[in-house]
Amino acid sequence: MIPITDVMKPGQIVILNGAPRSGKSSIVKVIQDTFAGPWMNLGVDVFVREVTPKRYRPGMGLRPGGEGHELAPLVPALYAALYDSIAAHSRVGLNVVVDVGHHDAKILADCARRLSGLPVLFVGVRCPIEVVMERRNAGQVGREDEYAIGSETEPIPRPVELWQQAVHIPGIYDLEVDTSRQSPEECAAVIRRRLDDGSPPSAFRRLAKT
Repeated sequence: MIPITDVMKPGQIVILNGAPRSGKSSIVKVIQDTFAGPWMNLGVDVFVREVTPKRYRPGMGLRPGGEGHELAPLVPALYAALYDSIAAHSRVGLNVVVDVGHHDAKILADCARRLSGLPVLFVGVRCPIEVVMERRNAGQVGREDEYAIGSETEPIPRPVELWQQAVHIPGIYDLEVDTSRQSPEECAAVIRRRLDDGSPPSAFRRLAKT
């Protein structure tokens, strides 16, 4: 049982933002397995696989450049529902770890406003595009939708380039990690130290004003 005094305190929220195959899910697993207390995984992969009806996928996982896609009008509502759910979990004292790939500044700002007043650490998960392609080409897929892989004529597909360009705009973070240099365990350790020893996070507060 969680003590009632802990339930009254909002749970910590850690949001990992990066391109697909940047290593976010591996960090989520370490956090869930090793951090104190319950850490609920409410990331985009879970939302797409387990919550979104198959005929509406990829839903909020729609790639950059997909503004003309028939599902595009639904994406802001899906993000709003996800972030309202994150807020609800935090308000009852549950910690939440979220892996996402934000590539729309307007949606990101709206999401930040939905977590106003809650403890949020916004983490940029960096990974060079060459390493991302190695992971894609090795067939390490994590979702049901198809990941673009390289070919002789197109070593780095255009969708991968778009993700790499768009996902870290505007680049306002409380902390950044690089999964090409740090293992998931090392990234999680950096996050834990930041939560334990760092100054109060401010990235989402600043993003909410954009």
